[in-house]
Amino acid sequence: MVKLYTCYGTFKSRKPEGHPCRDAHQALVGAGYKPEVVRTGGCVLNPAFPGRREVRRLTGNYQVPTLVLDDGTVVDGTQNIVEWAAANPRQSDASFAGSFARPS
Repeated sequence: MVKLYTCYGTFKSRKPEGHPCRDAHQALVGAGYKPEVVRTGGCVLNPAFPGRREVRRLTGNYQVPTLVLDDGTVVDGTQNIVEWAAANPRQSDASFAGSFARPS
């Protein structure tokens, strides 16, 4: 299971450009993932929250969203996560099993 570190969640924003955490989450869901969402709280200006400290440990900064893959690979930043999701769609179990089917 992939982990997506976000601020307070994946809510819709009133801003025309959207919300970075939501954009990353939607890209992952659209690619077939069900990420475990880790809400870090706080903001970059006040990184006192434990979740933000964990993001700092992983990335060297306090900014979210941050994606951690099953193998421990870290993908940091909305645009990088969106691009990663587009390039790495999750295969469903049915399509994965079907790829090993023998021709009749």
